Amino acid sequence: MNKKKLAWQLPFLAILIIGTIIILKKQAPFRTDEGFVFGTVYKITYQSEDNLKEEIETELKKVDNSLSPFNPNSVITRVNHNEKTEVDSFVHVFHLSKKISDETHGAFDITVAPLVNAWGFGFKKSTGVDSLIVDSLRQMIGYQKIDLQNNRIMKKDPRIMLDCSAIAKGFGVDAVARLLERKGIKNYMVDIGGEVVVRGKNSKMNAWRIGINKPVDDSLSVNQELQTVLAISDVGMATSGNYRNFYYKGGKKYAHTIDPRTGYPVQHSILSSTVIAKDCASADAYATAFMVMGLDSAKAFCEAHPELDAYFICSGEGDKYETYFTDGMKKFIINEK
Repeated sequence: MNKKKLAWQLPFLAILIIGTIIILKKQAPFRTDEGFVFGTVYKITYQSEDNLKEEIETELKKVDNSLSPFNPNSVITRVNHNEKTEVDSFVHVFHLSKKISDETHGAFDITVAPLVNAWGFGFKKSTGVDSLIVDSLRQMIGYQKIDLQNNRIMKKDPRIMLDCSAIAKGFGVDAVARLLERKGIKNYMVDIGGEVVVRGKNSKMNAWRIGINKPVDDSLSVNQELQTVLAISDVGMATSGNYRNFYYKGGKKYAHTIDPRTGYPVQHSILSSTVIAKDCASADAYATAFMVMGLDSAKAFCEAHPELDAYFICSGEGDKYETYFTDGMKKFIINEK
């Protein structure tokens, strides 16, 4: 009886297997587009029958034309030159920046540009800095001193300059992700200089694997040793760190994260701040804010905002590192060093 039943089922099983193979073969391939944007590299992997590189680069160009202070014709450059201009996609970035500035009590602030330039990390060459210069520049720093009216940035002081570098890459990642969503693409990873949005599954039909680098002093980005590996999907992720953008002067190390509230580079123990949020622009901004706030304040902030998850790498004794991560981050960690 069982043999007869098995003989009856085998043809249907064969049809099922063949049908599954045909369906899998018909699935769109995963493609990877790579290039250079915002002073860094991008890598975008997506499942699609169509090559979308041209459309992707069009989206990235729009962001560059809006937010790059190195682009002489960008919206932010014209705002910094006090030219009358409408702010296009800058509107979203402006409102999100103000929101995060309010929440972090100024640890994140897009008016920090004059200080960033003065310390040698901005879009203008540093001419040197001392306490008198810092005190003078702080008079034109403060997110409360700018507003958006009729699609234009209004400044309380014409010397105010904006720098969106701590949110622009994340916004660019989100812009490409929105393009892929409009195209009906369900599985993709958008990576611009380590700022990431992932959706769906990778080519092996697993959650996307994203590494967090060890914070080794490495201004050339040669060292890619990983501290941990995360398995994530349907989120935005960004990392901010002081281990790649720094310089030494007079035997002292100066890191690129400037505290807008003091005017000086931060001296906290956090070497690397990784944030997971619903979108990459938010993750980007919070990661920078946490570098400014320091570990204790960042931990308290995360406890009050459970919608965010964070992973911090801090300096320990000697050459050792110490790590702290939120409870929610634990579900993403698949390989902790």
